[in-house]
Amino acid sequence: MSEADFLVKVRDGAAMIADACGERLEKLRPRQNEPVWSPEKIVWQPSQGDKGPFEKCTDFQNKEYSAMLTDINNHMGAMYRDSTFYWVFPDGRTVGKKPK
Repeated sequence: MSEADFLVKVRDGAAMIADACGERLEKLRPRQNEPVWSPEKIVWQPSQGDKGPFEKCTDFQNKEYSAMLTDINNHMGAMYRDSTFYWVFPDGRTVGKKPK
């Protein structure tokens, strides 16, 4: 195994640990005054990234999208909800989601 292959495996393992910790912390967080938004009422487009398939959205006119974007930003740009990981892209407007 090359050094690059080893480092890729270490990076991927660390990402898995970080994801597991984030998911557990979300489950432990108290749910008070949580914004109400439904991902089913948002139009998602399939996409492909370095880590595999995901869905993304830029439905700026949708009130559900606006509530979701606010909620994710209140969680520092990434969060888990109902076994789905949501994040905001660097442009600050596009949201991605993928199942955990």
